[in-house]
Amino acid sequence: MLNAKCVFDVTQVKNYDQEQGKIWLIGGTTESRLIAQAIDRSDLSAIITVATPTAKNLYPAEFKVRVGCMDLQTMQKFCLREKIIALIDASHPYAVEVSQNAIATAKANNIPYLRYERPSLREMGRWGDGEMGRINNTVINLDSFEDLLTENYLQGKKVLLTIGCKNLHLFKSWHEKAKLFARILPKPESLAMAIAAGFTTERIIAIRPPISPELEKALWQQWQISLVVTKASGKAGGEDTKRKVAQELGIPLIIITRPQIIYPQTTDCLDEAIAFCHKHLSG
Repeated sequence: MLNAKCVFDVTQVKNYDQEQGKIWLIGGTTESRLIAQAIDRSDLSAIITVATPTAKNLYPAEFKVRVGCMDLQTMQKFCLREKIIALIDASHPYAVEVSQNAIATAKANNIPYLRYERPSLREMGRWGDGEMGRINNTVINLDSFEDLLTENYLQGKKVLLTIGCKNLHLFKSWHEKAKLFARILPKPESLAMAIAAGFTTERIIAIRPPISPELEKALWQQWQISLVVTKASGKAGGEDTKRKVAQELGIPLIIITRPQIIYPQTTDCLDEAIAFCHKHLSG
């Protein structure tokens, strides 16, 4: 049975110490679920927040999770109201605004901050020699979507975009220059954003990861894809699968690297994250 202290709504838990400080876990990723479960096993007091109802489904039903977006001012008020004494940011690697606001909130409220992030394939030691090194000859790494769209990478290509729905609008003017396909999550809002960005329904596939190498390969072949654009999502986001399929089919893979954010403190080690919680709760 999971411990009920991993909650958001403290009023729903009997005998909860309202004066006790709490860890704030900014979640929404598979990594954050692991942290939440480890915090729970350690009998630590934590509050979990996510941006969307879909992200809430990552966690066991026994966990109480707050759903909703917060701006900087809301975050600062939240920390004061909930007596937050330390913050673990395990949001998506591309949720730049969330992390920037969390860092600013921690600094303003004098709260210790820890960034927990999935390792990139470079950090996992899979870049250079061996299999990943051989795959590298099909990969183009770019720093931003602007770098992609200001050059001639897409012209005349059949392009599969596996970049999420929020960036699809950037490609709206490219429908006449290339044949674009989008892979999105199976959510009404994602479909609406893809259609608004000019994608017709026959050029949209809605599917939830993880995607097997066999299915990934079949999708690229079905659409006769000649170029794939993705983000540096690490193994958890299927980046390694796309690299392998790109190599096997000889299809160029453009990877948009992660945003460069200066974090006060980072880790990709679960034990370090839990030690961080123990340190500041015991203090």
